[in-house]
Amino acid sequence: MINQEEYDKKAKSYKMLLWFGMISIVMMFAGFTSAYVISKSRPDWLDDFQMPSAFLFSTIVIILSSFTFHFAVKSVKHSNPKKASSMLWLTLLLAIVFIILQFVGFGQVIDSGLYFTGTESTITTSFLYIVIIVHLAHLVGGIVSLLIVIYNNSKQKYTAAQPVGIELSATFWHFLGVLWLYLFLFFSFYN
Repeated sequence: MINQEEYDKKAKSYKMLLWFGMISIVMMFAGFTSAYVISKSRPDWLDDFQMPSAFLFSTIVIILSSFTFHFAVKSVKHSNPKKASSMLWLTLLLAIVFIILQFVGFGQVIDSGLYFTGTESTITTSFLYIVIIVHLAHLVGGIVSLLIVIYNNSKQKYTAAQPVGIELSATFWHFLGVLWLYLFLFFSFYN
């Protein structure tokens, strides 16, 4: 292990890089939602679009996964890698459930006669499709990070004094959860 002073310097620079990345992602989704607002005047806009129930359930699941990840970090800081491991695996399970529910939500949209692309699509559903797919792409990055954290935790690379890897992954995970909550509320209430 490296000395604590060097570790703290590296941790600070990693955290700064993560924040720059998250700010970039926020700017991208701000652009998407701004374009969505501007597109409301189009003739193919759906004024009565309702978010499918699967998206509500996926929102609950991603919020729960933030709690399990938080408890994993807390367990590392209390020198309990076994509990951290179980919380990390539970977070991964919830991430998989979230993704499944996203596709169930897509199916519910299609079952209601609305399509994401093609001649039968609308601007409303096309935006929903693009935004969710881009969010899922970022979530895949979060899952890769989570898998690395699970591996590193199994090798006991995190300690109460040096938890930066799990903290960075958890910060990104919480960010993805907050971002999804924003998107869900935006699409639910902005019609």
